[in-house]
Amino acid sequence: MAKQAITLFLEEWLRNISGCSSNVNSTNSSSSSARAIIQAWAELRDSLQNQSFQPHHLQSLKTLLNSQTSLHVADPQAKIVLSILSSPHISLPNESYPLFLRLLYIWVRKSFKPSNDLIDSAVEVLSHLFNAQFDSRKSPLLFSEGVLLLGAFAFVPSLSEGSKTVCLDMLCRLLEEEYRLIGSPGEHISDVLAGIGYALSSSVNVHYVRILDSLLGIWGKEGGPCGSITHGLMILHLIEWVLSSLINIRCFEKINVFAHEALETSKANYVPFAIVMAAAGLLRVVNRTKMNGLGFDTVSKLRGSAEDRIESFARDIISRNGVTNADNDPTCSLLLQCISLALARSGLVSSCAPLLMCLASALLNEIFPLRHLYAKVLDFPHRNSARLGHDEVKKHLESVLFKEAGAITSVFCNQYVSVDVESKGVVENLIWDYCQDIYLGHRQVALMLRGKENELLGDTEKIAESAFLMVVLFALAITKHKFNSKSTQETQWDVSVHILVSFSCLEYFRRIRLPEYMDTIRGVVASVQGNESACVSFVESMPSYMDMTNGTNFSLSQKLEYVWSNDGVQTARILFYLRVIPTCIEHVPCLTLRKVVAPTMFLYMGHPNGKVARASHSMFVAFMSSGKDLDQDERVSLKEQLVFYYMQRSLLGYPAITPFEGMASGVAALVRHLPAGSPAIFYCIHSLVEKGSRLCGEIFAQEADLLRNRQGDSDACKKILELLLRLISLVDIQVAESDDVTRKPTLVSWLQSLSYLCAQATSESSTPKGVQKEVNMTSAHSTGSLSLTRLNARL
Repeated sequence: MAKQAITLFLEEWLRNISGCSSNVNSTNSSSSSARAIIQAWAELRDSLQNQSFQPHHLQSLKTLLNSQTSLHVADPQAKIVLSILSSPHISLPNESYPLFLRLLYIWVRKSFKPSNDLIDSAVEVLSHLFNAQFDSRKSPLLFSEGVLLLGAFAFVPSLSEGSKTVCLDMLCRLLEEEYRLIGSPGEHISDVLAGIGYALSSSVNVHYVRILDSLLGIWGKEGGPCGSITHGLMILHLIEWVLSSLINIRCFEKINVFAHEALETSKANYVPFAIVMAAAGLLRVVNRTKMNGLGFDTVSKLRGSAEDRIESFARDIISRNGVTNADNDPTCSLLLQCISLALARSGLVSSCAPLLMCLASALLNEIFPLRHLYAKVLDFPHRNSARLGHDEVKKHLESVLFKEAGAITSVFCNQYVSVDVESKGVVENLIWDYCQDIYLGHRQVALMLRGKENELLGDTEKIAESAFLMVVLFALAITKHKFNSKSTQETQWDVSVHILVSFSCLEYFRRIRLPEYMDTIRGVVASVQGNESACVSFVESMPSYMDMTNGTNFSLSQKLEYVWSNDGVQTARILFYLRVIPTCIEHVPCLTLRKVVAPTMFLYMGHPNGKVARASHSMFVAFMSSGKDLDQDERVSLKEQLVFYYMQRSLLGYPAITPFEGMASGVAALVRHLPAGSPAIFYCIHSLVEKGSRLCGEIFAQEADLLRNRQGDSDACKKILELLLRLISLVDIQVAESDDVTRKPTLVSWLQSLSYLCAQATSESSTPKGVQKEVNMTSAHSTGSLSLTRLNARL
C-alpha cells in the first residue's frame, strides 16, 4: 500500500513505481554543496533587497533545485520567494516562475507545519499569476508546476477550508481550460497527476467530481495528452495513494463518490484505459488494506464494482477485435496492456472468460509480440530498416510491460483454472498455435539475421526465451488441473501431446534448467506412454524428412542457401523428439517407425553436433531394445533391415562425425536383440572389420614421421578393434552364463573364426607389423562389399 507518511513527493513516487525516467525538475545527478546552497539563498536575499533579478540569480535558483532531495525550505526562505514573486518592482524572466513554484512546493511538502498565513499569501500570489499574468507567461512547465503546487496546498491539513477551496477552484480551471499545455509527449504528466492526487485527497469535498472528470477524461480531449501504459500505471497507483489517504482520514464518503462516478456510471468523456487503471487502484487498496470503518458489504460492493468495470471492457475488446487484435488497433493494444498490468498489480481478482481471453491476447500479441517482430524483420528491404527494427526490440525489452511478464503470466494461469471448459479450450489452442508460429518464424529470422544482425537476433531471442517460460508455466497449470481432476484419459492424452509438440517448437529457447519444465515433462510423458494413439500422434507431429532438408515455408532465396544441419532451431526441436520418442517407442507401430522415425534418425546421425548425433544413436538403441514381450515378427524384420543402413550411415561418418560411443552402443544393442544367425549381425561385424582394416591401412601407408600427425585416425582404428573384441563377450556361445541355446549352433562357426583372428591380433599387436598382419588377416576374409544375398549364402 502507498503510505502517505513515506511519500514525500508524490510525483517522484509515481514516476518510480511506473518505471518512468525522472523529470529533470525533480532530481539531478549532480547535487549542490552546502556552501553553494547557502550562497544561493544569500544571492536571492540580495535580489529582494536590491529589487533586481539578474542572470546569476536565475542560476542560484537552479543551484537550489539541483538538491531537491536534501534541500529544506523553511518559512523565512519561503517568505523570500513569495516577496520576490509579489514585488511589482522586480522583473522576472518567464523561466524563473516554475523554479520559484518548485521551491514553494518543497517548502510545503517538507515542512512539518507550514505557516497558514504564508500559504494564504502564496495562494494570493498564485491567483494573480494564473489569472492576470498567465496568458503572457504560460508554458507547459509553469502549468504543471502550478497544478502540483495548488494540489499540495489543498492537501495541507491545517489550511482553512476557504483557502483550500480557492486552490481547488484554480486547479480545476487550469485543467479544464489549459489542458493542452500538457502536450502530446506528456513529459510533465507526473507533476500534473500528483497535483490531482493531492487535490483528490483534500479534506474538502468541493470540486471532487470535476477533478475526477479531468483525471479520467483529459486523455480523450483534442490536443490533450496521449494515453500510454506509463500514464496508466501512474493513474493506478495515484488512485491507490488517494484512497489510502482517504482511509487514513476516514473520509469514506469520497470513496463512495469515486466508486459511483468512476466505476458505476458510464460517462462518454471518460477514457477506457484510465477507468481500468483507476478500478485496479481500488482493487489494490481493497486487497492490501484493512478497510476499518467500512462494513463488509460496502467493501464487497466496491470490489464488485471495480471487477465488473474491468470485465465489461474486456468483454467489449473480445467482441469487437477478437482475441488476436488482427487490425493492430492501437487503442485496443493500449487497453489490453492496461488490463493485463491492472490484473497483475491489483491482487486477487475473480476469474471470468473475458479476462482470460484478454490476458491471452496481451501475452501473445503485446508482451511477447514475436509474430509481429518476425513479420517486420522479414520485410526489411535494407539495413536501415533492420536498425529501426532493432530499436523497437530494445525498447520493448526495457518496457515495464515486458518486465511484468512473469506476474501477468501468473494471473493468466490462475484465471485459466477457474473458467469454463470451452474458454479453456480456446486459450489452449491459441497457445499451441503460437508455439508453432514462433518455431516457423524464428527459423526464417535466424537464417536471415545470423552473421549479419547478430545483436538484433540475440535481443529477439531474449523475448522468445521469456515466451518459452510463459508456455512452460501455462503447461504446468494445465497438467496440475487436468491430471488431478475428473478429466477423461482421452483429454489428458490430447493435452499431453499438445504440450510435448509445443515444447518441441520452443526447445531452442530453453537456456536454463527449470523445475517447472521437468515436472511438466515427466507428467505428460508418463501420460503419453500409456496410449498407443497418443504416442503415434506425437511421433507423427515431427517435421517430415522433406520439410527438414528442403527448408519448407522459406522464401526461394532462403531455400537456395538453406543447409539443414545449420538450422539450429530445427535441430533443437528434433533433438527434443530424439530424447522423448525412446520413452514410448514400445507403442509406436512399425509403419510409423519406418516412415517417420527412421528417416529422421538416420539423417541426424550425420549431424556435426556430437550431442545430436549421440541422441540419434540412442534412438536406434531404444528401437533395437523394444518389443520383447509381444509378437514382434514385423518389428524384428524392420530391425534387421535398418541395421544395414545403420552401419553404412555410422561408418560413413566415422571418425569425423559419428561418435564412437554412440555407434558402440548401437552395435551392442543390435547384437543383443537380433535373433540368432541374423545376417544383420554378420554384416555389422564384417563392416566393422572392413572399416578397421581400411583405417589401419591408411595409417601404415604413411611414412613413419607422419604417424604422429595421424594420431586421431590411429585412435579411431584402435577403438573399432576394441569394439570387435568387446563383441565377443556379447555373442560368445561358450561363455559360462550364456543360456542362449538358440544362438549356439548357429554362431559357433563364424564366432570361432572371429575369436581366433582377434586372439592373433592381440598377441601380435605390440609392434606395427603385428597390427598390419592383423589387418591383412581380417581383410582376407572381407574383401569387397557384401550384399544381403551373399551374407545369407556365407552363413
